[in-house]
Amino acid sequence: MGSSTARASIGSVCVCAGINISKPVRRQCHFLPTSTSPLFSCFQKKCNLNPQKPVQDAADSKISCSLLNVEDGIDDEACELVNGVELSLGEGDDNIRAYLFKAVKNNNGTGLLLLSDVFGFEDSFTRDFAYRVACNGFNILVPDLFRGNPWTKDQPNVFEQWIARQKPERIAEDITRWTKWLVDEFMAAGISKKLGIIGFCFGGGQVLKVLAQDQGACFGTGISFYGTRMDPLAASDIKDPVLFILGDNDPLCMASEIENIQKKIGRGSKVVIFPGRGHGFAHRPGSPEEDVDAEQAYVIMRDWLYDHLVV
Repeated sequence: MGSSTARASIGSVCVCAGINISKPVRRQCHFLPTSTSPLFSCFQKKCNLNPQKPVQDAADSKISCSLLNVEDGIDDEACELVNGVELSLGEGDDNIRAYLFKAVKNNNGTGLLLLSDVFGFEDSFTRDFAYRVACNGFNILVPDLFRGNPWTKDQPNVFEQWIARQKPERIAEDITRWTKWLVDEFMAAGISKKLGIIGFCFGGGQVLKVLAQDQGACFGTGISFYGTRMDPLAASDIKDPVLFILGDNDPLCMASEIENIQKKIGRGSKVVIFPGRGHGFAHRPGSPEEDVDAEQAYVIMRDWLYDHLVV
């Protein structure tokens, strides 16, 4: 996968000019470059999966490694099959939706919560990323944080008006409900020791809030990709290590602020900074150069998950 050498490592802050991953390969799958985000449309076409289908209709839909570029030297059989299924909780105005990706082969039993950016849980880049995480053996739930009303660039109103309608209390309650579902599905059954949480952008900011409220009860670690609207005061209440991944050219997520938050959390938390990268590079790269860094960021995240939740 990604190969580079850490240019500098200061304390728990790593500045990446490409990182040389020396750990043994673990069931690695490579998606096609995500700058074109081909996988979701390919998945729908080949598997005939309608994301809006109810659970019973979509339960047998699978994505296989035939849709992936598998790293040279890795046998196709080593790659995971993934079940995709839409879930819902509650009825009427209380109804909330999510999408669950479960590894079918060599499932490690670990449950993960993936909080999307403002483009929502149906965004193809977010689902591409979730497919890949599941391919590495995890069970990953992507909830609809915006109740069917994600941000779209063609909306007539400005972003701040849209975000003002996304009530923090409602979002926190929805995340709590899905966390409880994950606990019942994986932890209570003795399958997963602790859950993990990942977030992009808006979701990356929510990671801190969730971990601060959780106090180490359900989650064992968190990963925040260029989190926005973070509450630095929440850091002192977090009981688990957090991995922060960001670029040093991101006006929405300043490296200095993230480093201060990481120091407040402690507990083995780490900041990984990619020089020259801006917002969103890891899950929606826009160039071949960003594809390379996105791959490195993915490997760092994957190994962190294994080390803190699986091993």
